[in-house]
Amino acid sequence: MTASPGAVDVVVVGSGHNGLVAACYLAREGLSVEVLESDEVLGGAVSTVERWPGVRVDRGSSAHVIVRHSGIVEELALAGHGLRYIDCDPWGFAPAPSPGAPGPDGRPLVLSVDLDATCASIEAACGPEDAAAYRRFVEVWAPRSRAVVASFGRAPTAGGLLRSFWPLGAPADGRPRTPGGELAADFLGSGDALLDKWFTSERLKAALAWFGAQSGPPMSEPGTAAMVGWVALLHDVPPGHPVGGSGGLTEALRRRLEADGGRVVLGDGAARLLVEDGRVTGVETRSGRVVRANSVVAACHIGVTRELAGEAAPPVLADAAPPVGNGFGLVVRALTDAPPSYPGAGPEALQGLQLLCTDRAQLAAAHGDWGAGRVPREPVPLAMSFSASDATLAPPGQHVVTIWGQWYPYALADGADWDALADAEARRLVAAVDRYAPGFAASVRKTYVQTPLALERELSLPRGNVMHVEMGLASMFALRPAPGLSGHRVPGLTGLYLAGASTHPGGGVSGNSGRTAARTLLADRGALPRARAVAGRALRRVRGGAGRA
Repeated sequence: MTASPGAVDVVVVGSGHNGLVAACYLAREGLSVEVLESDEVLGGAVSTVERWPGVRVDRGSSAHVIVRHSGIVEELALAGHGLRYIDCDPWGFAPAPSPGAPGPDGRPLVLSVDLDATCASIEAACGPEDAAAYRRFVEVWAPRSRAVVASFGRAPTAGGLLRSFWPLGAPADGRPRTPGGELAADFLGSGDALLDKWFTSERLKAALAWFGAQSGPPMSEPGTAAMVGWVALLHDVPPGHPVGGSGGLTEALRRRLEADGGRVVLGDGAARLLVEDGRVTGVETRSGRVVRANSVVAACHIGVTRELAGEAAPPVLADAAPPVGNGFGLVVRALTDAPPSYPGAGPEALQGLQLLCTDRAQLAAAHGDWGAGRVPREPVPLAMSFSASDATLAPPGQHVVTIWGQWYPYALADGADWDALADAEARRLVAAVDRYAPGFAASVRKTYVQTPLALERELSLPRGNVMHVEMGLASMFALRPAPGLSGHRVPGLTGLYLAGASTHPGGGVSGNSGRTAARTLLADRGALPRARAVAGRALRRVRGGAGRA
């Protein structure tokens, strides 16, 4: 082993967005921070690379939803470090069941920030009853979803959850705002049950269910109602795509970190934690470099954290076995001559998420195939075409279209090889988009396919699970990644903190886990360097004034 040129206060393992968020909050308070990343590319699953000459393609996420509601972008002043979001507005588009068909069913659904415009689209496509119901749904679920946002920003303790959700049922005029039984039933119920309670049109239900299902579980599972209810917040702040690609977020975080004296090292990740007498004392990197530190933030998969700790892992970490599942999805990154063109729709269809599903039976069948270890017999695509609004992504006359197909198993029941299947499955997903946007398949010039196995290889996502750990009710809040680890600490291993999608509040681009881990670490340290410096200057001024009095 070779010695580090010096010690730091904190080492962060992993340069994913949660690791960088944690590093930024720590450096902002005056701590010296070094981020270690094994990849040569910054950002983990929130990164963008030049996939083809002059063409920038996201490696993982593309549309950012939760982070735009968390306050992190504003708290870290990331706009001042080069982050600029293009609003996805309209944020959702759902085609008609039979493109171009006459009558109400031939109209696409266009979901935008403007609630009036959204309701007008729902009325034209689904009828006035569902339009009125949707308006009321947003009114009811907006405060509920804001409570979910608040809970995501806090440690998942009983007190934190109470502070987040109590306002929903707090008495007003002597009566509860929302009866507790109704509130509990809605939150613990399934997304499908919630949709059936509110709406009659299967087209509208399918679009909202497909949006909600992006977290992973099918909307038939208990506890998925809130994933549907999140749409109420998109009429305040829509999803966004950073100019230049998803990696614009992590690049801005790096610039913020470096402005506060932090450092990022790429291509030399952590190999093992250094532990003395039950306390983490630093990290040894893969090159053999030793970085001494008082604390380590493991912003990586919980399984990787367990491996880094090795024999020093206490039982709560060594025995942790959260459900990783059998894969999650398959992604096709397509270089095309044109974005998809949907009959009856204009450019507004390309601004956000193209929810290419018209019946929840399609989703149920795809999930059923996944459960049986099969590829979906009918792929259900979600398409995104951000090059239509961001000219930095591709040269003139070219476009990048991302096609997401969910519920593709990592291990196939028949033992088939994903490397052999990749191109054929990509063609099937492209064809699924072409059914709604005729001519799209002919516009595709090149594809880059990320099967569950490829996601594991490229982004270090075990079994291709982009959420690290499954997002079902049994793996959320104080149960994530395991009951004894939900506090972002590792009992029995002082100085080790947990961040990343394996921890509360889970996957997706939010940054909440990184911020909570940083707050936990700072609280454990007590008085902070910057706070001590400010207090010291104030004390000197007071003493100086007393001497002159």
